[in-house]
Amino acid sequence: MAFTFTDENVNEIIESGKPVMIDIWGTYCAPCIAMAPLIDELAAEYEGRVVIGKYNVDDEGDLCTTYRVMAVPTFLFFKNGQKVNIRLSGSQTRETLVAKLDELLTL
Repeated sequence: MAFTFTDENVNEIIESGKPVMIDIWGTYCAPCIAMAPLIDELAAEYEGRVVIGKYNVDDEGDLCTTYRVMAVPTFLFFKNGQKVNIRLSGSQTRETLVAKLDELLTL
């Protein structure tokens, strides 16, 4: 099951230095809902290596302001407490997300 990021915990998790992938989503977003099972699968597969979770824009907002997220779904990636140069917008395939997660681990 994917981690639930909130405005209260997101910075603490990022600053932990662990590799992180955040799925920024909304309940009104059909592609976001369709991707939810894949995000949960990846969270289980990468458990212990990458913190994979979801950030609901219906309930939270600070992260979107900080990283200028204008559309959902958007995927942000972090490592060593910093945002890395990987960012995806829109519905993604399993293969694309796996490739980006593996890239994150090699940084």
